[in-house]
Amino acid sequence: MDSQENTLGQEMKTEEMLNAAPADNSTTGGDGAAPANETEETSVANETAENASAETDSSEQRKVYKSKKEVIERMKEIAHGDDNPKKDEVDYLKTAFYKLHFAEREADMKAYLESGGDPANYKVLPDADEEEFKAEMSVIKEKRAKIFLEQEQEKQANLKKKLDIIEKIKAMITSPDEANKSYQEFKKLQQEWKEIKLVPAEKANELWRNYQLYVEQYYDLLKLNSEAREYDFKKNLEIKTRLCEAAEKLSDESDVISAFHQLQKLHQEYRETGPVAKELREEIWARFKAASTVINKRHQQHFEELRSKEEDNLTKKTALCEKVEEIAKTEIKNASEWDKKTKEIIAIQAEWKTIGFAPQKMNVKIFERFRAACDEFFGKKAEYFKKMKQQFSENAEKKKALVEQAQALQDSTDWKVTGDKLIALQKEWKTIGMVPKKLGDKLWNDFLTACNHFFDARNQATSGTRNEERANLEKKRGIIEQLKTLAENAEDNIQEKVRDLIDEYNSIGHVPFKEKDKVYKEYHDILDKLYKDLNISTARRRLDKFRSNLKNVAEKGVDALDNERARLMRRYESLKQEVQTYENNIGFLNASSKKGNSLIDEMNRKVQKLKDDMNLVREKIKAIDAENNE
Repeated sequence: MDSQENTLGQEMKTEEMLNAAPADNSTTGGDGAAPANETEETSVANETAENASAETDSSEQRKVYKSKKEVIERMKEIAHGDDNPKKDEVDYLKTAFYKLHFAEREADMKAYLESGGDPANYKVLPDADEEEFKAEMSVIKEKRAKIFLEQEQEKQANLKKKLDIIEKIKAMITSPDEANKSYQEFKKLQQEWKEIKLVPAEKANELWRNYQLYVEQYYDLLKLNSEAREYDFKKNLEIKTRLCEAAEKLSDESDVISAFHQLQKLHQEYRETGPVAKELREEIWARFKAASTVINKRHQQHFEELRSKEEDNLTKKTALCEKVEEIAKTEIKNASEWDKKTKEIIAIQAEWKTIGFAPQKMNVKIFERFRAACDEFFGKKAEYFKKMKQQFSENAEKKKALVEQAQALQDSTDWKVTGDKLIALQKEWKTIGMVPKKLGDKLWNDFLTACNHFFDARNQATSGTRNEERANLEKKRGIIEQLKTLAENAEDNIQEKVRDLIDEYNSIGHVPFKEKDKVYKEYHDILDKLYKDLNISTARRRLDKFRSNLKNVAEKGVDALDNERARLMRRYESLKQEVQTYENNIGFLNASSKKGNSLIDEMNRKVQKLKDDMNLVREKIKAIDAENNE
């Protein structure tokens, strides 16, 4: 073989080795695996392949599914389509489905509780969508298993084909003449090798080494026409120049992912294009590599930013998990506190939804951790209200028994004994805890009606004579007239004069029963006017009115003040229980809507009014105690 032929054969050998790089071991493309360019090719291949799998994950993550139906439709497309199911996408669809599934379940439970449902009776209903999702998932698993088996069989078949190609090339290298004669067949075998894809991974390296060995031996024997060689070099240079220009234009592509995919196609075409003149090889490859590096760096930076953001999302979600776990561990003792903590959990859940995906390997785990913490909290809440309902039921039975006892005593005329029994029942009533408001109001009204029926009858039976009452009526009317005069004609020391008249009025005994309400109204109407003119508070007026009547009450009998005090204590406990009931009910309300806020504000105003009444009743009790001490 002369020197020219030898040089030509060596050049062809090098370039053909580039073209013949094994498709089953290359992820991106390049100029092949020639010894002269091996380092450069490996660099670019690594650079482009590094984020290939991550890109697939990211593109799937970009799609946000708003309903379970959308997820199921995509699952059906995968299950019954021709494409090979991608594990990353299937995992993502599973995460998306159960995120929507649990959100629906939580919304149903919340609506159930807000509508007055019993937490203990809440049941999770079967989800037809979940059954359909599981069915499609099973189909996909079977499909993937079948495809895997088919791929393994295909790899074995491909291995046999490539071994056959090696044997055929081996048979061509018996002599230079034989090599020249079989060149076209050799080119055909090379093309067949390129078209054969995956082989078993454990055989790939050995297979490639054997193939390279016999290809090199073939080129060592090959003699080609110089003119044909130059023509091939020229055509290959035109193709590779065009590929360089296309790669350089990709730097202007705004879509980084699209540019990366286009670059992979250019690499594949570049790798499959034949050699150029030896003196131009490094230059054309350097140009193509430089353009590729620009795209690869943009692609790599894109995924670095994405990974950084996902790590930041993981940090945020971990912090939210810790918050919910801390709340779930907290010991909560009343309904109001449960409502407060529930609002905190709901706010955290809303914040969670605003945070993007965590890294793929942690995304499902962090969601399961968050879901478990939320479930623990709401499970404890349901258990708390279950026990509360049971306690309410026990308290209601106790109060029903007291109502029955009071009703059995209400018509008794044994004033002393029965009065003591009813007072004892009232004391026992105070020791019993709360019941649901509607039932509690009814029981309290029945109990109070029975007690008042007896005490009113007792008071009426021990009232004074009619003549004394008529005289007292005239005295009180005289004082009312004096108060009217003071109201019409302002005088010095008017407050002191009003106080003296009030004391005088309070010192007068009972009036006829039929006139009591009328004179009471007339007296307090003029006092209200005087108090208003004197800028005295309503609460003070009511307290003064009460004090003015204490002496009248005391004159009814030795037990009159005690009975009045007992009545006020019952009233105080009633108000206290009503305040507790309202505060408990406020804990069940949801303030997330305008209507909810309005209702809570109205109930808070009622609570404050009840507390003001409680303070007034407490002052009246103090006034009675002071009267008894005198």
